[in-house]
Amino acid sequence: MAMSQKELKEAFVSNLNGTSLQEVVMGSLITPLCILKRALILILYQQVRGRLPLPFPRISHLLLDFSVLVLPLVLSCTVLSDHLLQVVLSVTFVLFCLLCRICRGNRQTSLGVFLNRTVHFKQVPFVTIFRVMVNVQTAISILAVDFRVFPRRFAKTETYGTGVMDFGVGTFIFANGLVCPEARGKNIYGSKVKHICKQLLSVWPLVVLGTARLVFVKMSDYQEHVTEYGVHWNFFFTLAFVRVLTSTLLVIVPAKHTWILALILSCVYQFALETTGLKAFILHNNDRTKDFLHANKEGIFSIASYVAIYMAGVQVGYYIMQPRFHVRDWLKTVFKLLMGTLTMFAALCICQTLVEPVSRRLANVPFCLWSVAQSLLFVSCIGLVDLIVLFAKITSGCQFVPSSWNSYSGSHKKRDEMEGLCLVQAISRNQLLYFLLSNVLTGLTNTLVNTLDCGDFFSVCVLLLYMFTNSTVIYVLHLCGITIKCW
Repeated sequence: MAMSQKELKEAFVSNLNGTSLQEVVMGSLITPLCILKRALILILYQQVRGRLPLPFPRISHLLLDFSVLVLPLVLSCTVLSDHLLQVVLSVTFVLFCLLCRICRGNRQTSLGVFLNRTVHFKQVPFVTIFRVMVNVQTAISILAVDFRVFPRRFAKTETYGTGVMDFGVGTFIFANGLVCPEARGKNIYGSKVKHICKQLLSVWPLVVLGTARLVFVKMSDYQEHVTEYGVHWNFFFTLAFVRVLTSTLLVIVPAKHTWILALILSCVYQFALETTGLKAFILHNNDRTKDFLHANKEGIFSIASYVAIYMAGVQVGYYIMQPRFHVRDWLKTVFKLLMGTLTMFAALCICQTLVEPVSRRLANVPFCLWSVAQSLLFVSCIGLVDLIVLFAKITSGCQFVPSSWNSYSGSHKKRDEMEGLCLVQAISRNQLLYFLLSNVLTGLTNTLVNTLDCGDFFSVCVLLLYMFTNSTVIYVLHLCGITIKCW
């Protein structure tokens, strides 16, 4: 009996085993390189033309940001996916040559002087870029996975393994914890009970979005990967529960000690997996008609680990958000983040040897460690790139690069103008809307296009059109000064 279109698509994203840790790390290096490339292009333009913004600024800056920040990510997970090492090495070489060209013949800045420079910022630039680019990569993956041009090893794994999309789920949660009010040092005023009630009310958009997605999937007979979250559960519900639970816990536990809570939660959950029948229940009990728990076991039990990942993000965010004013201090911060990355990867290797491999479906301790390690690597590489950009700006005397450190306090008007033309700032302004729009357009594309029958060229064109539509809508809202926030 021939399979229906829905069954074919479900089979296409099921029973996969992922890729190697090394390939995921290699792929995550492309984004920082893209950030550096955009900065060097703008600095070179200023050196040659002596002015910014670009001609026809609203269109040209959108096209530049899309071409440099989004296009390479689409290509790297599709037609260039088998050549990531060559891509990273060649782009690194080109960027090194560009950096030498920018620094040659300009004012000489000694390392000591550079390290003692003061930096000015409203928000930590590399944190903003990290959160935005996680969102962009998520937007690309949720549609790309339905096309054959997207390698099956990058898709979410069935039981054990490390797929690129598995890393994206954990990093999305980590990124939310990184900038939560508690990580930014905001105090709770008034009754703690009222604060918890406020947090309960604040997640209503996520509950509404999760319910809307559930209704759409069931009514339209849309394809489902049931072992991802369950029959009725989805990522919006996970985000809502994690937000409420972590806000409640953070009333009790200070942000500077959340790493302890993250460790306890993940270890207790792993202990439960190993010593009770929980692991067998999640992996082998496939009777999803019995009750709500059986139907949605993956989504419900993984909340414990996602809370742990969120708490790890809070701890890292609390450390990053401490007041620092000199380049030297931020370089030390990035170095410590890199040391933390190596520590997490070492712990991951030990756990995979002594306990079990990474499992997104179980959301076990190795999965938590991997999510935190990859997130730390990503954020620290972007932080390092941001410091390289600052050095290039100081050396060249070309100061106007959006979403980066500033070493001087003058010309606020020009700086604000550049930020107003920046796609990163546009997405940062409406992140939840961008994520929602991506989900809506993904569903629409799957309804209109038979993704399994598309050739590579057509698939990439559809993905680029989809991402350009996302980017343009959010960019236009940013140009109009519109922030859509209903909670």
